[in-house]
Amino acid sequence: MCPTDTREVKIKVGDRIPQDVYFGVLDENSTEPRRVTAEDLFSDKRVVLFGIPGAFTNVCSSKDLPDFLQFYEKFKEKSIDIIACVAINDPYVMREWGNAKNVDDKILMLSDGDMTFHSVCGLLQKLPYSGERGRRFSMFVDDGVVKLLNVEEPGALNYTISTSSILLENLEEMEK
Repeated sequence: MCPTDTREVKIKVGDRIPQDVYFGVLDENSTEPRRVTAEDLFSDKRVVLFGIPGAFTNVCSSKDLPDFLQFYEKFKEKSIDIIACVAINDPYVMREWGNAKNVDDKILMLSDGDMTFHSVCGLLQKLPYSGERGRRFSMFVDDGVVKLLNVEEPGALNYTISTSSILLENLEEMEK
């Protein structure tokens, strides 16, 4: 089954990340999630943010997260302060998925459980048997402004332009 979702991506290169959204994070050994505002996450920082349709799913577990983890040091060499993964899952699922994939403190696992960030940015898709999910994307944000953005076409398996290696290539090209 092929998704027929034709919603337009709202966020564009040059846009500010909406400051009135927040994410849930469940720290190790915590029982309650903490709230992280977009302002706290992006202000005065260089951030790589990648979004996935769902934790523990096939492509997300076999490609997205391992690829960004593999290139962690290369992103750090580019003065990236934070590498974060966001999904429409609750903070408990995001923490457990991060633990299962041994992300340690290298990738910040963000929950957008109420879909606010994805909705405001136009990064939602409807998938068969899954309902509303986030589109797969990667972006580089500098001090709250989107500098690079790669968004996949709707579909659970699309993984061609949002890869860590492509975002890294885009960063290198931008720095020339």
